[in-house]
Amino acid sequence: MTAREFDEIVERAVRKIPRRFRSRLHNVVFLVEPEGPDPRLLGLYHGRPLTHRSVVESFQLPDQITIYQKPHERLARDRHHLEKLVEDTVWHEVAHYFGMDEGQVRRAERRRARLDRERPRSER
Repeated sequence: MTAREFDEIVERAVRKIPRRFRSRLHNVVFLVEPEGPDPRLLGLYHGRPLTHRSVVESFQLPDQITIYQKPHERLARDRHHLEKLVEDTVWHEVAHYFGMDEGQVRRAERRRARLDRERPRSER
C-alpha cells in the first residue's frame, strides 16, 4: 500500500471520531510514519493530556498523534481489517490526549468492543 493510501485511511479514521470529541481536539496534529521505535507499536501520543493543562498556560507546540503504517499492515488480514485496526489505534491515542492512562484506555476499548458485538449488524 502506498503512503498516500494509508494517509487516506488515517484521515477517514479521524473523521469517524464523534463530533463531541473531535470538536475538543485542539492544537493536536496527526502524523503518519512508516515505523515506530518498536516494530510492534501501532501509534503513539506525544504531548500533554488535556487533564494536565491549565487555562493560564502560554503557547504550546501541538501535541502529536503518530500512526505507524508498517505494523498495521503486518497485522491486517485484509483491507477492511486494516481500516478497523487504524480506527482502533486512532481512538486509543485520542483517549490518551483526553487524559486516559493505558489501563483506562484498555477498559474503554473492551467496553466499546462489547457494545459493537451487541449492536445489530445493520447498525455497524
